[in-house]
This record gives sequence, structure tokens and C-alpha cells, in this order.
Amino acid sequence: MASHPTSPHSPAPGATHAVTNQPPPLAPYDASEDAALLEGLRREGAGWAEAEVRGLGRRAGGVEAQEWGELANVHAPVLRTHDRYGNRVDEVDFHPSWHRLMDVAVGAGLAGAAWADERPGAHVARTAGGLVWGHTDAGHGCPTSMTYAAVPALRAQPDLAKVYEPLLTSRVYEPGLTVPTEKRGLLAGMGMTEKQGGSDVRTNTTVATPTAEPGVYTLRGHKWFTSAPMCDVFLVLAQAPDGLSCFLVPRVLPDGTRNTFRIQRLKDKLGNRSNASSEPEFDRTVAWRVGPEGRGVKTIIEMVNCTRLDCVMASATLMRRSLVEAGHHARYRTAFGARLFDQPLMRNVLADLALESEAATTLTLRLAGAADRAVRGDAGEAAFRRIATAVGKYWVTKRGPAFTAEALECLGGNGYVEESGMPRHYREAPLLSIWEGSGNVNALDVLRALRRDPGTAQALFDELALSRGADSRLDAAVTRLETLLTTASETGARRLVEHMALTLQASLLVRHAPPAIADAFCASRLDGDWGHSFGTLPEGAALGAILERGWGVER
Repeated sequence: MASHPTSPHSPAPGATHAVTNQPPPLAPYDASEDAALLEGLRREGAGWAEAEVRGLGRRAGGVEAQEWGELANVHAPVLRTHDRYGNRVDEVDFHPSWHRLMDVAVGAGLAGAAWADERPGAHVARTAGGLVWGHTDAGHGCPTSMTYAAVPALRAQPDLAKVYEPLLTSRVYEPGLTVPTEKRGLLAGMGMTEKQGGSDVRTNTTVATPTAEPGVYTLRGHKWFTSAPMCDVFLVLAQAPDGLSCFLVPRVLPDGTRNTFRIQRLKDKLGNRSNASSEPEFDRTVAWRVGPEGRGVKTIIEMVNCTRLDCVMASATLMRRSLVEAGHHARYRTAFGARLFDQPLMRNVLADLALESEAATTLTLRLAGAADRAVRGDAGEAAFRRIATAVGKYWVTKRGPAFTAEALECLGGNGYVEESGMPRHYREAPLLSIWEGSGNVNALDVLRALRRDPGTAQALFDELALSRGADSRLDAAVTRLETLLTTASETGARRLVEHMALTLQASLLVRHAPPAIADAFCASRLDGDWGHSFGTLPEGAALGAILERGWGVER
């Protein structure tokens, strides 16, 4: 990362001491200055977007954008159920910094724009953009992710897609509630879970009643966790006469009247404060059916794949952002006569974190490449995407909380203070494992994919075969995975998926990362030469090479 000059400050009259041994502010820095990110961008077919990603990365690490992220979290959104005259409005007011973050994100194509981009690698470019712009704030990634994921689901109803897709793929951010078709760009949310079910959406009790107009229904029910309630349209699950179905619910109806979307409250969440998450109540709420009645889960399955990819991306982003903070602090802070960065044990900790971060970023971009090729008709990549996205969602998001806690500890007491930003990253990390299916849900989904479509296992092993013979430890891990698959059970699902994830990450690093990275990862994660916490890499690990790669781009 870029270095900053330090200068001692003369103590004010009466002060007890000058401030010394504190790092300078991190910003401005370049959030795209990450070898694993840029190499993956090129490798997965989106090298044409490198200049745009680099520009977005410099802006993300700039003083202004970093301040936006901080202010959007300090000034949480506020619910207004009624206007001054007593009319029901159900609006959420956001700090101006939120709107600035959203404007850049949508303008950079981080919402639905990739679906309108015919260039191979468009979905990879979007993911890479998210990996750098996410250094500002995690919360506003929610509406951009849901908008991205809504497009393929909406295509199950071509007449609705014809109207809304051009607006959902727009690069124009236009906040405020008005008739959707009168806006230059739209955002989409989702209303899936209910208080009694969570991930078990088949237990939903919201009822959809057909009207005299074909395809139009009215909804009655209460959703439990509907984020970004100021989106223009929502994809909602409800029980129609023939079973659980998917519906499009606009906040404003075509005649300009407000659709019934009563926000009962905003959630007081552990993580990001910038994004609002709500409990809306539907009462004769007008909705348009998306896909056939009774096929709601099938209709939204593509939406699930997309949002799971974004969970992996967001976790990898938090890892990299926390790693940058930890390394920056260690380079300027001294203890016991030496910089923290030069202390052997701290070097082990930072190198171990750098390994984890690179593995997460590399897997994220491989998954994005699979998604991009799958939507363009590659059946093999579609099968790989089906299983690998669930595997990556399980593992990378599980690693996030432990990673951010260790990175925070690198700053010591400074990291525990709110203004350092590290507590915000730490609180955010658990969300990604919960959103779009908890660990158990994703582990069981891997088993489901293996049993229902044996081609997914073959696609995974075809991927692993690309590194056969390059590392004996990896070869042994692949053999063990073959054995584990023969005895796969629900009780052991987490162990199986964990081994899948580590083997896949190792395979990618063996093929694409420098030898120091691949060797240390295989020795620690596959061969057991590792402890139970970060900072326990083996004695022979090339810490210097790992650290150099972690904090500088190879040119």
C-alpha cells in the first residue's frame, strides 16, 4: 500500500506528551492494489475492465469515499410511517452519504448492469468491482446485490421482464418512490422469510389471492426480514391456490398510488447500520405473479445462486479490507524496539491472514467466472457453479468472523475502538454466513446437489483434475474427498463441504498463485502443519514472499 510520511507533533502548552508511535491515516489508498484480484480478473475473462476496476479501487480508498462509508453507518436510516398530516407513507430516510455510495455503485455497474452487457466476463467485472468498492461500506451492497439477483428470476415472466429489466440493468441511481416505469433506473429487493420459518420458506403463511385480472393477485401477510425497503420493486414469496409462488410487488402502483407496504419496524441489527432491514405487512397489496403458480422456489433459485456469490464476494472484501488495516498499522507501529511488521510472530499472523484472503479472493473470482460462462450457455460451468457456489458460500463466509477478529487484534486496543472502523467490519462478518442460507442450509444444499445431479460432482473433480500431479498433498486431499463422498451423510455434511472448499482453494492456488502461497496453503490447510488459530504457519513457510505479495502488486 502507499506509504505516508509521519511528522512529530509538538505538544500544546500544558500537554503531558507528544503523540508518537501511531500510524498515519490509511486513506487515501488503492483498494484494487491486490495481485490476487487483478490476476483473477484477467484470468476469468474480464481483463478489459481492469482500468475501470482500478479507478473504482482508487476512489474506494479515497478520503471522501471512506468518509461516506463512516457517515452512512454513524447516521442510521430512520423510519417514517406517517407524514405530518397523518397519511401513511412508510418511507425510510437515509443520510446523504448513503445516496452517494449508491450512486457510485449503480453507476459502476454493481447492480443489474452485467445482465445487459454482452461482453464475456461482464459478471466477473461486476464481482471485481464489488471486491474493491466494498471497502467503503458493506450495507449498501445489499440493494445492489438483490437488484443483480432479481433480473434472472424476473425472466421467468417475460412480459414483466420486458418492462422492468431495462430499468433494473440501468446504471442510473434514482432514489425516491414514484411509478417505476417513470424512473430512469430501479432497485429490487426481496421478501422471502417469515417469522415462523426463516430459511424454510415453504412454511410461509402470506396468502396470494387471484383477482379478475390475469396474473394479478393481492397479498396478505407479514414478512420478517426485508432489507432495503426503499427499493422500487420486490420479489416476494406467497401461498397461491396452487402452492408457494413468486410475485413482483412494486412500492408504487402504475396509477401513482402507494401500494400497501406497511413497515412495522426496522431491525436493530448486529452488523451494518447503513442499510435498513424491515418487517413489512401486506394487506390487499397488489402483486404480479412471476413464473407459474406453485413454482416459487424454482423461480427464485437463480436469484439464490446470485446472492450466494455476493455473500462470498462480500466476505472476501471484508477480509481484504481488514487485512489492509492490520498491515498498515503493523508497518508504522513499533514495539520492543522494532516495527510490528518485522516481528517474527506478527509476520506469521499477517502472512496467515494474507493466505486466507488470497484464497477467498481467488475462489470468488473463479465462481464469478463460472457464473458468467454458465449464463452464456456453458453446461459444464453451470454444473460447477451449482455445487461450488454453495461450497464457497459455506466456507468463505464461515472464515470471515475469525479473520476479522484476528485482524482487529493486530491493532490491539486501537482496533477495539469504534473510530478505527475495525469493530464495524467485525460486526458485519457474521451476516454473510446467515444471509441466503446459514451454514447448515448450504452444507445440506451441497448434499442435495450431489444426490440430485451427479454431474455436479463430476464438474468439481474435473476442476480439481487441472492441478493433478502439481502437489502431492493436494493429490492426497482429492483422494480423500473421493472417499468422503462415498459415505456422505447429513451428520457429516459440514466436514465434507469444508474439505471440498479447502481442496478447491488449494487447487486454484497451486495453479495460479506464486509457489510460496500455494506451498504454505497446502502445508497448513491440507497437510495439517497448522494450529487452531491464525499465526500458526509452519517454520518453513516463506513469510517474506507471502507478505510482499499481500501488500503490493506485482508488476
